[in-house]
Amino acid sequence: MSRDANSRILSKRASRRWSALLLLSALGVCKISAQAVEPSAPVVLDRVVAVVNGRAILSSDVQEEALLSVLEPGESQGAKDSPQEALERLISRTIIRQQIREEDARTIEPTQQEVAERIGQMRKLLPVCVRENCATDAGWNIFLVTHGLTEPRVNAYVRGRMQILRFIEMRFRQGVQISQDEIDTYYRNTLLPQYKTGQSAPPLDQVAPRIQEILLQQQVNAMFDGWLDSLRKQGEVEILDPSLETAGNFSKAGSSEGKATAP
Repeated sequence: MSRDANSRILSKRASRRWSALLLLSALGVCKISAQAVEPSAPVVLDRVVAVVNGRAILSSDVQEEALLSVLEPGESQGAKDSPQEALERLISRTIIRQQIREEDARTIEPTQQEVAERIGQMRKLLPVCVRENCATDAGWNIFLVTHGLTEPRVNAYVRGRMQILRFIEMRFRQGVQISQDEIDTYYRNTLLPQYKTGQSAPPLDQVAPRIQEILLQQQVNAMFDGWLDSLRKQGEVEILDPSLETAGNFSKAGSSEGKATAP
């Protein structure tokens, strides 16, 4: 065999060995890459904790609602709700919004100016905001950071709450009448006893409009609570996380959606 032939054979063998090494090297890199991206355990980013008439409520929704509870009118101490309370309010709100869509109540959508005005009132009047000086821009920004909130999320919360309150007013307040006898009875039996001996109570004609408003709101709240409870019983509400089950919080959480008298 000639020298040229031997050189060609050796060259082919070297080429095959080099190709094999390259292939093994590539396979090794692929294996390392696969091991690098393959998680050692599944990571749960979010999960469904309840279903309301086919609409899923996520664990992150409950966490966010608990943070937003600091803005609820009844939260005088600024403490956020428990996960159970937050879920119950989310269930109530979901049912109401589904009903709003069914009744096509588009006229109750607040404008951006109305939302901004409402937030301005809240910053000045909500007890927790008064304590934390939310009336100033600096105080408001600190308040948002402290409570894990953002301006867009607060804006969406206030808009949704205004829409729900307007729907309740439109649906239940019309046709409710308060008689003069009811006003007189409230004045004698409820208002006058609040004044100590020697204190002068305001005359009936001065406080009658406010008494009428209080009695009207009481009737609206009672009608709303019964309506919401009926909708929940008629619908399909399933809580998938046993730790979020509650025995008696629904009426409390539901009622908070209908109260428009607090800041």
